[in-house]
Amino acid sequence: MKRGLVERADVTDEAPGLTTMCRAAVADEALLRTMLSEADIVPQALTHAQLTGDESLLQRAAPFIEGGWGHMERIPECLRSEIREALIRALKAGAAGRLDEPQLSQHKLARLLGYGVNHLVPDDYGTMFMEEAAPLLGRMRTAEWRRAPTSDTLAAFPVIIAGAGASGLCMAIMLQRAGIPFKIIERNDEVGGTWYENGYPGAGVDIPNHVYSFSFEPKPDWSRVFGLRDELLAYLKGIADKYGLREHIWFNSEVDAASYDPDRACWNVVVRKASGPVEVLTAKIFVPSVGSLNRPAFPKVAGLESFKGPIFHTARWNHEVDLRGKRVAIVGTGASSVQVGPTIAPDVEKLIIFQRSPGWVGLNQSYHTVFSSGMRWANAHIPYFYMWYRFLLFWASGDTNHAVVQRDPDWDKPDLSLNARNHAVRENMIRHMAVELGDRPDLLAKVVPRYPPWGKRMLRDNGWFKMLRRDNVDLVAAGVSRFEPDAVIDENGDRHPVDIVILATGFRPTEVLAPMTITGRTGRTINDVWKEEGARAYMGMAVPEFPNMFILGGPNTGLSHGGGIFFYIELQVRYIMQCLREMIERNKDSMEVRQVLHDEYNRRVDEMHARMVWTHPNVSNWYRNERGRVVGLAPWRLVDFWKMTSALNPDDFIFTDA
Repeated sequence: MKRGLVERADVTDEAPGLTTMCRAAVADEALLRTMLSEADIVPQALTHAQLTGDESLLQRAAPFIEGGWGHMERIPECLRSEIREALIRALKAGAAGRLDEPQLSQHKLARLLGYGVNHLVPDDYGTMFMEEAAPLLGRMRTAEWRRAPTSDTLAAFPVIIAGAGASGLCMAIMLQRAGIPFKIIERNDEVGGTWYENGYPGAGVDIPNHVYSFSFEPKPDWSRVFGLRDELLAYLKGIADKYGLREHIWFNSEVDAASYDPDRACWNVVVRKASGPVEVLTAKIFVPSVGSLNRPAFPKVAGLESFKGPIFHTARWNHEVDLRGKRVAIVGTGASSVQVGPTIAPDVEKLIIFQRSPGWVGLNQSYHTVFSSGMRWANAHIPYFYMWYRFLLFWASGDTNHAVVQRDPDWDKPDLSLNARNHAVRENMIRHMAVELGDRPDLLAKVVPRYPPWGKRMLRDNGWFKMLRRDNVDLVAAGVSRFEPDAVIDENGDRHPVDIVILATGFRPTEVLAPMTITGRTGRTINDVWKEEGARAYMGMAVPEFPNMFILGGPNTGLSHGGGIFFYIELQVRYIMQCLREMIERNKDSMEVRQVLHDEYNRRVDEMHARMVWTHPNVSNWYRNERGRVVGLAPWRLVDFWKMTSALNPDDFIFTDA
C-alpha cells in the first residue's frame, strides 16, 4: 500500500509529493518567514506535528487554545516563535527529501485535532475528517464503479436535475465523473441558486467559507473568514466553468411537473422555458435540487399593493432603487435584515425596522476578519496547512453545539433556556447586548428574546446593535398591521411615513418541492402523499411511491445547530451515486425506498426533534410546518448523518428488473 496522508489503497491522481511542496514553500525563506508571521499559529503547530511526529509543541500550545477559531494571540509569543521556527526546519528537511510522507490514522488525526481545539475529539470524527482530507490527494467523495459499465448501459440511465445551485452542481460533477448522462434545468440565467438570487447589500455566509465550500474544490484564497455573496457566487460560477457544466444546463427554464411512468420505469419531466414551447423530457432518474430557501415569503398584510413607493423582497432586490436620503422601512429582523440594516443605515435619511419578535444576535470575533496575505499564502503553499485550518473551523462551527440544543428535563429554567450550557450562552449574549447598547435600556428591552438560544436561526452581529443606536434608526417592537400609499401602520396603530419598503420576511421552506407537480407510481402527487403530516423523506432523499427520484436539500436536511450545508450536499450526492451504481451494476430498472423503513426513520426524526429547541413551546420558527412538525432541519449530529449515508444497504429498497 502506498504511504500517504490517508490509509486508503484507492486514492488516485495524487497531488504533488511532499518534497516538491516543501521545496516550493522554502524557495524564498524571507517570504516564508514573513507569511508565517501573519498566518494562524495553530494550523502551523498541527502541520509541524504531522510532518515530524513531534507533538510536544502542539501539546504546549493546547492549554492556550479555546475551540477552533484560532485566537493565536493567546499563545505566548515565545512559543509562537518556537513553533514557526520548528515548522521552517521541518519544511527544509522535507525539501531535502529527509521526511517520509506522513501516515495519518484516524486515531492520530483525532488526537492532533484534539490538541488543536483543546478538546477531546472522538475517533469517529477522526475517521470522518480522514474522508474530508481525501480530496486533497485526488479522491472525491462519491461511489466508484466496482465493475465498469458499458457506454450503452450508462446511456440508458439519463438523469434530469432540477436546479443549478450548489447541490445541483455537485450532483452533476459526480454524474459526469461516472460517465452518466445528465441535464440540468435552471430557472435563472446563471448558476448559483440562492446565492445568485440574493444580491441584497451585505449578503454573506454565517458559516466560515473554508467549511462552506466543497471538500474537492478547496479555495485557499478566500478573502474573509465569513465571505460575502459575490465571492461565493464567483466560486460556484468557477466550478461550473471548470467542469464544463454549462453545456448541460438549460437556463431560463423551469420544471413545471414530473410524472413517473411505471410501465417504462422513467420520469417524464415537463419543462417551461422563458421563450419557446413547453417541452417534455424523459429520464431514468429525476433529482430535484431546488433547495428550501428559493421561494420568498410575502406578508399577508392589508394594503400591500396600495403602497406607492418601491417595495421589494430582499431575495428580489431592486438594484435600480436608490436608497440614499430616503425614508426606508425594513419589515422583519431575521438573517437578511441583520445583514441589510447596518449596510444601508449610513446612507438613508431614516431607517425604520419592524420587529415582531427579536432574534438572538451574537458576537463572533472572526465575523469581519479579512484574511492576511500570510494566511492566504500558507493555505496555498504549506503542506497540509489548508487541511488543518479547515478541520479547525469544521470542528468549531459543527457539532460542538449539538448538546446545547437538547432539552434537559430536570432544568429549572425551562422557559428561558434548555440546559446549563444553553443558559450560559443566553447570558453571554445578553451581556454582549448590554455592552453594545450601553445606556439604552429601551433598546435592550426590545432585543432580548423570550425563548432559548437556537429556537430560531442564530444571527451574527455584524454591527446590528451599533446600528440600532444611530440617530436615524428606529426599532419598532411590533409587526405591520397595514400599508398605506406612503406609510406603514404598525400593530400598535402608530403611523410611520416611508418612501421605500424592504420585505425581509424570509422564505417558505416547509413547502418542499413547490410549485412543481410531481406524480408518483400510484398516480398520487407528492403533495397528496405529504398532505397529512407534511414533507417527509428517507434521509431527506427518498419517498415511497416515487421510484428513481432522489431529492437534494429535501425535508429534514437543513442545518441550524452548526455545520456547512456543502458537507450535507456531498453526503447526499455520494448516497445517490451509490443508489445509481446499484441499479446500473445489477441491471435494475427502478428502486424505491421501503415504506416501513421510511416511516421508522421519520419516527426517529420526530422523536429527536421533540427533545430539541425547535419544538420548545415558546418558539415560533420557519422550521416547522403548519402542523407543528419540524421539516426544515435535521436533528442529527454531522457525524451521525455521515455514518448513515456512508454505505447504501440495498435491502432498504425495492428493485424491479430491467
